[in-house]
Amino acid sequence: MDPRDIVLGGICGALYAVAGILIYNLLPITAPGIGVVRFWPSLVIPAVFAVLFGPKVGGIGGALGIFVSDTLIHNDPLLSLTVGVTSNYVGFYLIGLISRKTINWKKTLGISAVVVALLSLTMGYVLFIYVSVNATILFISLVIATYLVTVLIGFKWSTWRSYGLGSMVGLGVASSIIGIGVWAYSHIFLLPANVSATSNLPISTAAVWFIWTFATEIPFLITLGPPILKACYKAFPSLAPKPEK
Repeated sequence: MDPRDIVLGGICGALYAVAGILIYNLLPITAPGIGVVRFWPSLVIPAVFAVLFGPKVGGIGGALGIFVSDTLIHNDPLLSLTVGVTSNYVGFYLIGLISRKTINWKKTLGISAVVVALLSLTMGYVLFIYVSVNATILFISLVIATYLVTVLIGFKWSTWRSYGLGSMVGLGVASSIIGIGVWAYSHIFLLPANVSATSNLPISTAAVWFIWTFATEIPFLITLGPPILKACYKAFPSLAPKPEK
């Protein structure tokens, strides 16, 4: 691995950890009812690093930062290694990777529409069976609204098409890993005592964690990412990535 990626990843991880801990101390908000997964607007930091310096830097920074902050906040490094580190590395790697691609916009709209439909049907069914009708409506509305906002950004600001799609895909995959991962962890170990101290949670909690993570984090990626990146490109033109096919 390029030493540059490691250094930049370390810087990203330090900023990510510090910002996450500060925000949690000011706003100690977790997923309603079941806790564990935190309100986390600081994710925009590794997302920006992933776009500016490449997917590996974003993945390394996200993995390091979440491990440090998780360990200091809930004191369960194993949970962080199995779920937090994995979800952050994969999620930010995908954001960086897709953001640097040249996208066939028409084909992407079609494929993403199919994915949105399948996700709405499968997760919506789980919520309808195990949670409530209101939760099902909320989830489907969230997924469709996010898709429409991403499409709107793509049409109005074509420069950010790849970033918008990358944010949606990267966060969607990361949210899935978090939801399923924490649920599976609860069937093997006790969840952190200072958060919830529970175990053997129902599968519906995976859907709730997915919704919470995606719903509370996608607004920060979509609204804060482009202006921060634009400012970085203006200050340091050499950082502007050259799209890859």
